[in-house]
Amino acid sequence: MESDNGKGLILAVASSVFIGSSFILKKKGLKRAGAIGTRAGYGGYTYLLEPLWWAGMVTMIVGEAANFVAYIYAPAVLVTPLGALSIIISAVLAHFLLKEKLKKMGVLGCVSCIVGSVVIVIHAPKEQTPNSVEEIWNLATQPAFLIYVAITMSIVLALILHFEPLCGQTNILVYIGICSLMGALTVMSIKAIGIAIKLTMEGVSQIGYPQTWLFVMVAVTCVVTQLIYLNKALDTFNAAIVSPVYYVMFTTLTIVASAIMFKDWSGQDAASVASELCGFITVLTGTMILHGTREEEQQQASSEQVRWYDSRKSMNEEHLISLYSPEY
Repeated sequence: MESDNGKGLILAVASSVFIGSSFILKKKGLKRAGAIGTRAGYGGYTYLLEPLWWAGMVTMIVGEAANFVAYIYAPAVLVTPLGALSIIISAVLAHFLLKEKLKKMGVLGCVSCIVGSVVIVIHAPKEQTPNSVEEIWNLATQPAFLIYVAITMSIVLALILHFEPLCGQTNILVYIGICSLMGALTVMSIKAIGIAIKLTMEGVSQIGYPQTWLFVMVAVTCVVTQLIYLNKALDTFNAAIVSPVYYVMFTTLTIVASAIMFKDWSGQDAASVASELCGFITVLTGTMILHGTREEEQQQASSEQVRWYDSRKSMNEEHLISLYSPEY
């Protein structure tokens, strides 16, 4: 493996460990905050006073920082799919800390994610680093990528303005869709910023270019939007469901955006591209298995709770009937 890809791989794995842990810390913090104030899913911000939520935020920032640097050294088609490891970390920790049980099919999903990630790592292309921010700007303003951005922003606005009030509390794809669409643009901006920092540290200053600061503004806007809607998703839905669905959508959109903007697959032979796609499909399959398992367990838990409530109700009714019976 190329040395730069190796650095990107190590940083991506470390990032997954931190980000996977952050989901659990933030979920526990949101639960505590929801018990004493308005829940985040209903527009509350009590979680900002919860230390455990901030611990999750710090952990996520560390993970995102490692991910940020990883994008400087390795292409998005290598770094982004390795986020599957964060799903495994999140699922395992949820099993022990949140009592969201991980069963055999969930384990199979985790193994599929690992196998797919290994295939992607083996066949990942070598990073082709642009020589200036202006060159990155030219890539960002090519017609194909501008069309992608226009479609993305149109869908995001539709989700926020129409679908969130309509079904945001019942359909996980609304919140996660907003996070994932904005996340793909975040990665493109962060990759541009990272390359600018790397070139500046090498003696070719990129600070004076207005494009550098435009990428910074886009990245900040996208990150803030992601955080708001990710908190809503975590507060409203099961953490073990949010994590894999977010991963699948975010990874798919990021790879598409990167392939359009940076042309990651140019120069690779058909066999390598096919292998990467197979690895990616394997990872997606694993995440969907994990998602399906967790959803089934949640439905079973809900039905058991309903049965328990009905049985208690029946017992209480029988008790009242016996108390008010004429025989007494």
